[in-house]
Amino acid sequence: MNDFFTELRRRNVYKVAVAYAVISWLLIQAASILLPTFEAPPWVMKVLVVLLALGFVIAVFISWAFEMTPEGMKRTSDISPDEVIPYWSKRKFATLIIGVAVIAAGLLAFQLLRGARSTTTSKAESKSIAVLPFESLSEDKSNAYFAEGIQDEILARLSKISDLKVISRTSTQKYKSAPSNLREIAQQLGVANILEGSVQKAGDQVRITVQLINALKDDHLWADTYDRKMIDIFGVESDVAQKIAASLEAKLTGREKQEVAVVGTKNPEAYDAYLRALALRGGQQLKDLFKTREFLQHAVDLDPNYVQAWAFLGATDSLVYFFPDSSAERKEKARTSVETALRLGPDLADAHNAMGTYKYYCLQDYDGALAEFGIALEHAPNDSTALFFKSLVLRRQGKFDDSIRIMKQAAVLDPLNEDIQINLGSTYRGLRRFDEARAAFDQVFTIAPDDIQRRYLKAETYIAQGDVDKAWETVKGVNVSPLDPSFGTYLTLLAVQRKVDEMIAALSRLTAEAKDIPPLFRAASHAGLANLHMAKGDRAGALPFRAQAEQELKPFQSQERFPFLAYSIFIQMEARFGDRDSVERDVKRMFRENEKDKWEFPNSESAAAVGYMLLGDFDRALPLLQDALARPSESSITPAYLRLDPLWDPIRNDPRFQKLTNSKP
Repeated sequence: MNDFFTELRRRNVYKVAVAYAVISWLLIQAASILLPTFEAPPWVMKVLVVLLALGFVIAVFISWAFEMTPEGMKRTSDISPDEVIPYWSKRKFATLIIGVAVIAAGLLAFQLLRGARSTTTSKAESKSIAVLPFESLSEDKSNAYFAEGIQDEILARLSKISDLKVISRTSTQKYKSAPSNLREIAQQLGVANILEGSVQKAGDQVRITVQLINALKDDHLWADTYDRKMIDIFGVESDVAQKIAASLEAKLTGREKQEVAVVGTKNPEAYDAYLRALALRGGQQLKDLFKTREFLQHAVDLDPNYVQAWAFLGATDSLVYFFPDSSAERKEKARTSVETALRLGPDLADAHNAMGTYKYYCLQDYDGALAEFGIALEHAPNDSTALFFKSLVLRRQGKFDDSIRIMKQAAVLDPLNEDIQINLGSTYRGLRRFDEARAAFDQVFTIAPDDIQRRYLKAETYIAQGDVDKAWETVKGVNVSPLDPSFGTYLTLLAVQRKVDEMIAALSRLTAEAKDIPPLFRAASHAGLANLHMAKGDRAGALPFRAQAEQELKPFQSQERFPFLAYSIFIQMEARFGDRDSVERDVKRMFRENEKDKWEFPNSESAAAVGYMLLGDFDRALPLLQDALARPSESSITPAYLRLDPLWDPIRNDPRFQKLTNSKP
C-alpha cells in the first residue's frame, strides 16, 4: 500500500486531481453567473457538472497511465521505475492552485452576496401591489364615480401599511379595468401583485368583487365577493386591505390595524358625496375644483364628524386660495376645515396632510408644513402625494438636492404621474442643469407620448441656452391652444425672434376665443397686449388694453397675494407708461409676499429689474438682475435670455449689462 501511494505521488496523480478539482470549481462558479445572464435553461448547468465529474475520472486515469517527458508523452509502463519523471515546481504549482482558488472563492462570494440581495429584493417585490381601476357594473352609468371611490378608499387603507409598497391611483388610473396584459402592467409599475375589482350599485345595495393576482407568476392569490348595504362599505374596504396584507405576508402593527379599520362616517349620503368628490380629484379645470368643494361641503353638512371629508375640504380650499381666490375669507374657510379635521382625527394621515397643505399654500409656513407631512407619512408611508408635497416645500426652502431626492421617492410610488416628472424636470431647469431637465421631460414622453407641455418645456431649455433653432425643432408640428400651460413658452419663442405682431395675434386669440380663462389671467392678457403695443411704439393702441386690464384687476386688489405672472406683466405695463409709484408699490408688495420663497424670489427680482430698467433706473435694475442670475428659481433667467430677449434692449449698451450677458448660460 505504501508503494502504491508512493507511485501516485511519483506520477503526479495528486497534483492533477487537486488542480482539476480547483479549476472545475472555478468553471462552475463562472457558469452559475454567466448562464442565467444568457437565459440558458437549467439543464445546461446539470450537463456541465456531469461532464466535469466524468472528466475528473479521465484526468486521473491519464495522469496514472501517461507522463510528459522531455521526449514527449509516454506510457508510464514504458518508463523505468528508477527513472526520475519530471514534475512541476512545487512553488509554481502552489501559486497556480492558490490563484485559481482565490478567483473561484471570489466568484462564490459574489454569488452568495447576489443571492442574499436577490432574496431580499424578491421578498420586497412580493409585498408590492397596484390596485387597478374597478369596473363599474351598475346599470346606471352615472354610478361610475362609485367604483372609482371604492378603489381610492382601498388604496388609502393599503397606503397605511408600511410593510407594503403601494402604487398611487394617479399611475394605475391610466389602465383599464381587467386588462389582459397584467404581467406587462406589473413590470411597468414595478410591482409583483395586481388587485382587480368590480362594483355594482343599486340603491343602497352594493356588490364588490375583488381578486388578488401575482402578475409575474400568473397566480391567483385570493378572491372574494361582498354583498353589503352602503352603511357597511367601510367594513368591506378594511377587510380587503387586511386580507391583501395577509396574502402578501405583510405585517401590520397595532396602530396600522386600527387605522386600516377606521370608519369615516355612518351616513350613507355623506359617504356618497365624499366618493363623488374623490372621483373629481385631479381634474384639470377650475370648475372641477369648485365642484369637488361643493360635494365635500355637502358631506360635512350631513355628518359634521366626518373627519376625512373635513380634511379633503380644507386641502381643497387651500388650493383654491393659492389660485384663483387668495382672499382672507377663503383662507379662513381652509383654516376652519383643517383644524376641525385635526380635532376630530389627531392621528389621521389625511388630517395632517390637510394641515400641511394649508401651511404650505396659505401661510408659507414651510417648516410647519414639513412637520405635518412628516407626521402624515408616519401614518401612511405609501402616500406618494405627501412625499410629492414634501419635495415641493423643500424646493421653496431652497433645499434643492433634498427636494429632488424626495421627488424621486414619490415617483417610485407613482411612476406614471406626469406632474411629478414635469416638476422634477422643472427643478433641474431652475438649477440650470439643462441636460438632466431634458432627460426628465423625455421621461414624461414615455408616460404620455401626446403631452404637449413636455415638448414646450424641453424647448424652453434650449432657449435658455441660446439655441432658438433647436427650440423650434423640438416643437415642430405641435400646435398649442391659448389655454394650454405651454402657451407662455410659445409666446417666449416668438419674443426671442422679435415676432411682436405674431405675439399680439396670439394673445388676441386668447382673449377673444377662450371663454373659460380665469379672470386674473384675462386681465394679465390685456396688460400683455398693452405691453406689446408699447414695445412697437404704438401708445394709442396700448391705452385701451391698459384701461381694460386695470378695470379687470380691481376685484383682485383686496386679495392677499397675486401669482408671479400677474406681477411680472403688470409691473412691466406700469413701467412702460412711466408710472413709477405703481411700480414701487407692486415691487414692494411682490417682495413681501415672496421673501420666504427661495424658489420664487429670484423671479421677483427679475420682474423688479424689468420695471426699473424700463423706467431708466439702471442702477437699481442691475444689482437685482445680477442676484437673480446667481440663484436657482422657477424658469430662472440666463445670460442667453438677456442676449436674445428684446425686452432688455433699453439697457443693452450698458457695460455692466454686457458683462452679465457674457457670463456662462
